[in-house]
Amino acid sequence: MRVKIRGSSSEGGGIIGRMPVPTWQPIRMRNRYLLPSILALILSITFGMSASAAETEPAVSLKPQMLVRFGDKFGITNSMLVTWVVAAGIIIFAQLATRHIQNIPSGAQNFWEWLVEGLHNFLENIIGRELVRKTFWFFATIFIFILFVNWFGLVPGIGTIGWGHYEPATGLFHVDRPLLRGGNADLNMTTAMAAIFFALWVYWAIQANGIGGFLKHLFTPPKGEMTGFIKILMAVIFFMVGWLEIVSILFRPVSLSFRLFGNIYAGESILEAMSTMIPWLSWLLPIPFYFMEILVSLVQALVFMLLTAVFTMLIAQHENSQEHANT
Repeated sequence: MRVKIRGSSSEGGGIIGRMPVPTWQPIRMRNRYLLPSILALILSITFGMSASAAETEPAVSLKPQMLVRFGDKFGITNSMLVTWVVAAGIIIFAQLATRHIQNIPSGAQNFWEWLVEGLHNFLENIIGRELVRKTFWFFATIFIFILFVNWFGLVPGIGTIGWGHYEPATGLFHVDRPLLRGGNADLNMTTAMAAIFFALWVYWAIQANGIGGFLKHLFTPPKGEMTGFIKILMAVIFFMVGWLEIVSILFRPVSLSFRLFGNIYAGESILEAMSTMIPWLSWLLPIPFYFMEILVSLVQALVFMLLTAVFTMLIAQHENSQEHANT
């Protein structure tokens, strides 16, 4: 068959050519435009179902569950229990690994020295030797603790063993109050670590610059040859910028805590959704996401450590220290 192709010129659009078209091409064109419509319909149904589910209840509770209560406001939650277990495990392992120090390390000592020395060299190349000597204890602790808390939350049974009820419709047991829950999936935990860093950051900043130097770092313009009106104008601008810097500093703990909490909580929600989406495939569907969460846990621990280290470097490291570190 032949198809006439008409132009779109302003003079009326006459016939500009003829070309043979196979008889199957119209069917192919209709299928090509039908496929996006089908995909759009499927996506709209999926988003509608997920939105209705989100309105009812999240798959993983945002709040930790109280295990032991002391009074009305204090108690031990399942996320606190996980952090204590992981902290105790790290301390015991470090003590056993360094109980008998050998010149040629092996076994647990070899792993522990590799981890600590690798972190030390990594941070020294970023923030300098002087600052690492003073702050390495915190950055190494925070990285190791966050990493192993994240990985411990991926152990089978975390979040799935506890107290609950049977659902009559499906006949499955639903855990309402898990015995253990990922420590960093609790916003209280990530907020506490961010608050501790903020207190240490203020201490290191004042220790390195003094109170006057700290305020000068925030509000005064950089050194340079400025006179007259330009000097007054720059002083006013940097005074206003200093207040913006204070707001930015105050929001750093908020961003640190929500970034870590959001990524870990999202990972737990994905694993929960994959485990309950198709009951007879609950043993298979979460496996690829477990490998992804292992990587995400490592990346989030590294990001938290790097951001805290860089924030500290920006306020506590002087130019001469940076030149000495680069030599």
